[in-house]
Amino acid sequence: MNTVIRRFPMRLDVRRGTVDMTHGSGGHATAQLIEALFVRHLDNEILRQANDQAAFDVSAGRMVMSTDSHVVSPLFFPGGDIGALAVHGTINDVAMSGAHPRYLSAAFILEEGFPLADLERIVASMAQAASKAGVPVVTGDTKVVERGKGDGVFITTTAVGVVPDGVKISGNRAQPGDVILVSGTVGDHGVAIMSSRENLAFETCIESDSAALHELVAAMVAAAPDIHCLRDPTRGGLATTLNELAQQSGVGMLLQEDAIPVRSEVAAACELLGLDVLYVANEGKLVCICAPGDALCLLQVMRAHPLGRQAAIIGEVVADVQGFVQMETAFGGRRIVDWLVGEQLPRIC
Repeated sequence: MNTVIRRFPMRLDVRRGTVDMTHGSGGHATAQLIEALFVRHLDNEILRQANDQAAFDVSAGRMVMSTDSHVVSPLFFPGGDIGALAVHGTINDVAMSGAHPRYLSAAFILEEGFPLADLERIVASMAQAASKAGVPVVTGDTKVVERGKGDGVFITTTAVGVVPDGVKISGNRAQPGDVILVSGTVGDHGVAIMSSRENLAFETCIESDSAALHELVAAMVAAAPDIHCLRDPTRGGLATTLNELAQQSGVGMLLQEDAIPVRSEVAAACELLGLDVLYVANEGKLVCICAPGDALCLLQVMRAHPLGRQAAIIGEVVADVQGFVQMETAFGGRRIVDWLVGEQLPRIC
């Protein structure tokens, strides 16, 4: 995406045009697409250098990198689209280490015939999300595949960040007695995608929670540097995320069903669709596991941030060599919250 040839005029009919195979040829049409659409929206000092790589200074600390591919369907959904989602999802993966995200790369695979107006809408949304997050897209790539061999657009983003000295957040640090927190209501993103995909109408519009969480994480780390685990519960939802952490740390977990925040409309939609909300994807929430002495402080910090106002303590880490995640139900019983089996909601991110 960095190859910019400015001697070519920018005659790109974004309003009526479509992607064609010449846009992936590396020639005149590719340069037009990059200059008139990608660079125009994503412009920054590093991207403007037009090299095949991005060069930047790094600060002290440990470097963190994460790559994520995005194939969500539909491309546009209540509360977001694939462009913003590609930015948020990869920033969040880096932020869950306690890192400050610094830069992004973005690779686009475009299908022949895809409307340029939709592509511009996606790139503009990505640019807005990156600008709001303060994490610029500094390099990238564009490829085009034949009609019928893609699905409009797929995006792969990579983020790099820096973990401050002294911060050691990892999925293997949960200990018996630790407290489990979640930053807000679960299931919003998955239900928004499904309702849009299936043209389901509810009394209240259910929107994706897609958001960049790094500033919330920074506030949490500033208040309690010894957070044990952070994870964003995306594919597989809260249940799968907690099973992953339990396995990594060799512990069990005990949840309180009544404590888990779920919007009433999301709960109703899950009941209608036959879904368990604990397995439904989120794109703007995090799970935090911390020592008991840090729990109330972190809860207060989370609730003071716009992305954590509905944060809650939902359970505790327990000793269990089998690594089971269990939940005390609203009826007073207890059930196993197992790994997700199969694919409850495909192409959710």
